[in-house]
This record gives sequence, structure tokens and C-alpha cells, in this order.
Amino acid sequence: MPEGHTIHRLAREHKRLFGGRIVAADSPQGRFAEGAALITGSRLTATDAHGKHLFHRYSRGPRATLGDPWLHVHLGLYGEFRTGRPPAPAPVGAVRLRLIGERAWTELRGPTACEIVTAADKAAIHARLGPDPLRADADPERAWKRISASRTEIGRLLMDQEVLAGVGNVYRAEVLFRHGVDPHRPGRDLGHETWLAMWPDLVALMTEGVRTGRIDTVHDLHTPEAMNRPPRVDDHGGEVYVYRRSAMPCLVCETPVSTEVVAGRNLFWCSACQS
Repeated sequence: MPEGHTIHRLAREHKRLFGGRIVAADSPQGRFAEGAALITGSRLTATDAHGKHLFHRYSRGPRATLGDPWLHVHLGLYGEFRTGRPPAPAPVGAVRLRLIGERAWTELRGPTACEIVTAADKAAIHARLGPDPLRADADPERAWKRISASRTEIGRLLMDQEVLAGVGNVYRAEVLFRHGVDPHRPGRDLGHETWLAMWPDLVALMTEGVRTGRIDTVHDLHTPEAMNRPPRVDDHGGEVYVYRRSAMPCLVCETPVSTEVVAGRNLFWCSACQS
């Protein structure tokens, strides 16, 4: 499932390619035909992202209004956007939504959610989500309040989007490693100072992810160049400490990396560095 940096990156890309311009919208698959009919011929006036939720606002007039519809997309495990330059090719397969503008086209396939919502609906989605490290309005103390009161292990809490929005399986494993936190530690035993160190680290790591489009979490002394080791080869890209490195030696202490399923996803950690 794409993590929050990917969604924020999409929001920026869509604003750059379609922002301020009239778009044509359709649903070749047919499952979003009514929604596409509502926004076709409208102008994309804003994009937004919160955690793993992407939003577009479409306006019929020259100015945005409170009554303008919002497109809400959640990619889920299988959703993806495919984007290119005009002319748009004929749609092939299950394209839920296709947008065509002057400068670009994009196709959405396989999302968990693709719907038209009102401003009030959008506000309700924001309200149920935890703070997003990539949003300027994020309050880390909101997440801390939930974490510090919970007996649930921190490895589960970091994946709960109502606690913390946008952090997925890779950032979960990596930020816990970088701060020496056992993923099985109850949230209430984490310690406020540790959380106050983890939050800005997430902000920095995820901001870099938006910039580069990949997840890099290793410090300079653990890069392939510094350690004279081959670079990581993985479809997620980026250099990491423990993610998808099960049974491989920890880059810091050489202990084999451990793995188990936590919150429905494979969790990776070093039992020595994160004791």
C-alpha cells in the first residue's frame, strides 16, 4: 500500500499538471460514471492530502466555492495512477477514472475509494484521521495522547491511521529501528522524549520521500558507499535498515533481522538494536 509521501507527491503532481485548468473526466470501467459526469468540464482548483487520502476540488465557475465537489481517492493495496502527456491512449482494462487536460492525462485503476464528497464529508475524513507528519497543521501531541494511554504495542499503533496518518509498513519499521524501540513495547511505555524524537524524524524522512519518490532511512555511515556493500535492489527503492531484510545481518550490529506479522503486515526489526 502506498505510504503517505506517495499521496502527497501525487497531490503536488496533479496540481502542477492540472491545477487551474479545465479537465475532461470519464470512467471507462463505468463504476465512477456519475462522479465523472459531475466533474467533467470543471476546473481543478485545489489538491490536498492527509495520510493515505487524496483530494481534488473541482469548480465550475472562475472561483472556488464551499459547494464545490471534492474527489476523494484512497488507493488501498492495489490502486495506482498512470500519467502521461497528450494525446491520451485509448483506455485498456479496468480504468475507474480518467482525467484529460491540456498538459497531461492520468488514469486511476484499482482504488479502494473513488468518490465525490462534499466539503463537510471531507472535513469528517480529516477529523477521524490522526496527525500527518507531512501536513503543516499536524499536532504530534494528538498522536501522543493516544499512544501514551494505550497498552497496544507501538508496532500496531503506528499503523493505526486514526493514531498517526500516512505512516505505513516501511516507515513503521524504519523509525522504530532508528530510535531503538522494540516494536512490541506498549505505547504507554514508549516515553514522551522518545516520541518527541520520533516525530521530527518522521517529518524529515517523509519530506525527503516526497522530494525523491523513494524511502531512504539509513544514516550516512550506513550507505552502500560508506559500507562498501551493494545497493539495495527492491521494487520499493531506497536504502533501509530492516524493512524486507528478514534473516539478513543488521547493518549496525550484524544480528539477523527478525520478522513477524503485526497488524496484518510483515514487521521487521533487530532484536539486539531494538531491545
